[in-house]
Amino acid sequence: MATERAVLERGWRLACSPADADVLVVCGTPGPRLAEAVDLVWEQLPGPRVRIDVLNRSELTDALPGAHAGLLDDDHHRRDARDRPGAPDLLAGREAEDEPSGHESHSDHADHGGDEGSDEPSGHEGHGNHADHGGHDMEMSPGGIPLAEGDEDRDELEMDVLAVRLGPVLPHWPAGLVLRCSLQGDVLTGARAELLGAEHEDGDAADRRTRALDRVVSVLALAGWEDAAECARRVRDAPATGDARPTTTDRPTASPGLARLRRRVRRSRMLRWSLRGLGPLTADDVRRLGLPEDAGGDAYDRLLHLLDDVDEPAPPGGRQAVPVDALADPVVGLDLAAARLVLAGLGLGGLSAAPAPRPEATRG
Repeated sequence: MATERAVLERGWRLACSPADADVLVVCGTPGPRLAEAVDLVWEQLPGPRVRIDVLNRSELTDALPGAHAGLLDDDHHRRDARDRPGAPDLLAGREAEDEPSGHESHSDHADHGGDEGSDEPSGHEGHGNHADHGGHDMEMSPGGIPLAEGDEDRDELEMDVLAVRLGPVLPHWPAGLVLRCSLQGDVLTGARAELLGAEHEDGDAADRRTRALDRVVSVLALAGWEDAAECARRVRDAPATGDARPTTTDRPTASPGLARLRRRVRRSRMLRWSLRGLGPLTADDVRRLGLPEDAGGDAYDRLLHLLDDVDEPAPPGGRQAVPVDALADPVVGLDLAAARLVLAGLGLGGLSAAPAPRPEATRG
């Protein structure tokens, strides 16, 4: 969030995809698997491009001006254009990494050939009868991406099954989270979550208010209400812009910006219509999945709860970590866009890798 704030303060625009970006900012030191995903995102950036690594906040002051200077370095961009690998080289590398040792089971390479940092359909599962499938014929894998195969859906009709990998690098997405999904039509019929961590986990330095408002930004942006998301972003960054929050002796009073945001969200019939009934969780669901107590209700309830409790003091001991293997159940049965909305509102700032993953969640 500090990097995002610094980028916006310079008048720059946040990119929504690698194709839209010319600067990649890597915050912290990613672990080996997350570093591979970051490298793949870097290869997707068109030139001219610049990559900067920021290990702590103090380096932001010099890093962003350095990125601007790098974009003006013509010699660097000529060398980069000459030396960067082409699409065939990248595809060959991915195929070598994903090639299984045998065909005893195809369930372990459902994400065969997919991009680690994108949410594009990336493979196939449910192979059915593969008696004469002697190998991955290139004609069945145009561009290195295997075609989908059929499987029965909940209506007992055969439909294509795509393996879709969300994360670990997506806008408004928990850093390092990978959700491996089985997709029939536009519905997720199965999901499995895992966490790719940083090399050094230093914790989240942001306070409760900033984290809550950042979740509000994500929900509003994913719901397609960019103007309200920008308003929430300004409220989130208020301490840096001088929007003071008067306080009383017992609890803080909402700033004018936060009060306006609350009224605007509550008055929007379109937003209520879009989120109401999405990803409902009962109190029993919350306890069973190990989610925070405020995760109950649907996506709209969780958004209102976020806005109402922005200035509440943090609970003793901090917010509980969410087990990563609990994230599959709430999204099965939703489409991709709805699944992202549900996860954005759950408050996944503190994910923990489960010691023993549960079986894949399915819904027929």
